[in-house]
Amino acid sequence: MNDWQKNLKNWPAAAKAMADWQTQPFIKQLAKKFPQADIFLVGGAVRDAILNRPTKDFDFVVRGVAKNDLQNFLAALGKVSLVGKKFGVFKFRPKGWTGEDIDIALPRTEHSIGLTGAYRDFKIQSNAKLKIEDDLSRRDFTVNAMAFQIVPTSYKLQATSYLIDPFNGLSDLKKGLIKAVGKPEIRFQEDYSRILRVIRLAGQLHFEIEAKTWKALVRNIKKLNQELGGKRTVPYEVIAKELFKAISQNPIFTLELLDQSGAIKTLMPDLLKMKGCPQPKNFHTEGDCWQHTILAIKNLESKNFQKEFKNQKPSAEVIWGLLFHDIGKPETLVKADRLRFNNHDNVSAKKFRQIAEQLKLASAGLDIDKTQSIIAKHMLFVHNQVISMKETTVEKYFFNPNFPGLDLMMLIYADISATISPGGKPNWSDYLFMKKRIAKLAKKSKNKIQLAKSLVNGTDLIKEFKLKSSPQIGQLLALVREAQLQGKIKDKKQGLLLVKKAIKK
Repeated sequence: MNDWQKNLKNWPAAAKAMADWQTQPFIKQLAKKFPQADIFLVGGAVRDAILNRPTKDFDFVVRGVAKNDLQNFLAALGKVSLVGKKFGVFKFRPKGWTGEDIDIALPRTEHSIGLTGAYRDFKIQSNAKLKIEDDLSRRDFTVNAMAFQIVPTSYKLQATSYLIDPFNGLSDLKKGLIKAVGKPEIRFQEDYSRILRVIRLAGQLHFEIEAKTWKALVRNIKKLNQELGGKRTVPYEVIAKELFKAISQNPIFTLELLDQSGAIKTLMPDLLKMKGCPQPKNFHTEGDCWQHTILAIKNLESKNFQKEFKNQKPSAEVIWGLLFHDIGKPETLVKADRLRFNNHDNVSAKKFRQIAEQLKLASAGLDIDKTQSIIAKHMLFVHNQVISMKETTVEKYFFNPNFPGLDLMMLIYADISATISPGGKPNWSDYLFMKKRIAKLAKKSKNKIQLAKSLVNGTDLIKEFKLKSSPQIGQLLALVREAQLQGKIKDKKQGLLLVKKAIKK
């Protein structure tokens, strides 16, 4: 039982929290204007309130009020978006409201057109007189198919009579179970994006997926790539949204479900080539490339990682970067004096970008450039020996506001932590040495992020030495900057003298 399920023992408090919506001005005015109205909080907001989970998405269903009357009323109290208007669904932002837009809808029915599984391929009909139970019957999973009656206001603290739960969603919450409403096969055939939604929801709540729902999910998994009339049944943008949320929030649990269901094979098959891809035993005793990758991601939640980065949570870019950081190994494997993976870091970065662009992961919020950058540089401490690495190189990757240095350090730390030597422990020597070098440079910076400006710039060189614009200027500037960071020169005069000597050579 997880902490959210334990909150079910405190159901009256959760019920009271939902009933407190009665005090919201627009709810009070709506009830006063339309005394015949039934007002319900529905869907995920009810689920999260019961589990005491934070939520930003609030959905209401209002019965007994005509669509035009409801629209005119809401328009007088705030901003009403036209999205979903013809279906009796309004995006509403009350005056003074600081949260996300609120969804307010009439009860409605949805019927899939031909059960094609196409995203939003539904015939939708709203009806102010429709029973709330009929509205709930169209929803995907039982834990999302509950409603709480906000009005009438005669609330009883110990009562649960205002919870409308025709599909036993409350019971499934207690069991930690995600279960389809009605027949799972039909639920998925109505909208194949629900296949990934159930995995995402299971990952977010750390719930199990009910057996029949799981079997139907697996049977239909390949439909995620189905096309009708030359168009994808489930757009990549929808797939990206579900994958991004699921993997970013609970990566290990989610990846296991994605793997077991066949979703990885369907959407990101190149990842599975890491399974069975051997690694040199003198560096990796933890297993093949896939086992190493999973261990690296798992270590993001370790106490050592949290201590190292002072409880800063890794970004989505770090998580996705780790998932793909060795995807190039199977392609670059060479069996010579030992197993080698020449240039696998750059190959991995390229393959990540290809897959990320195909899946349109940027549309879901993943920074593709940053992720590709840290994948490409995750072998930095190996390719450039940390002892001989220039100060300007350290600056480039760890004091550059345009490069995600912290993300790179997190990825490298997790990667090393999952690289188990024959002695049973990771080799931290290069990482610790680099950490000292970064700390030493940081002492020269007031904000610990960006170092002091260069003592000499390109204009100075052109003016002082009559140089023309050329690669030589960049080389000379790099020479001066390196000397400055090493503490060998202290001012502009010394910098120009260094350049003069270099030109004479």
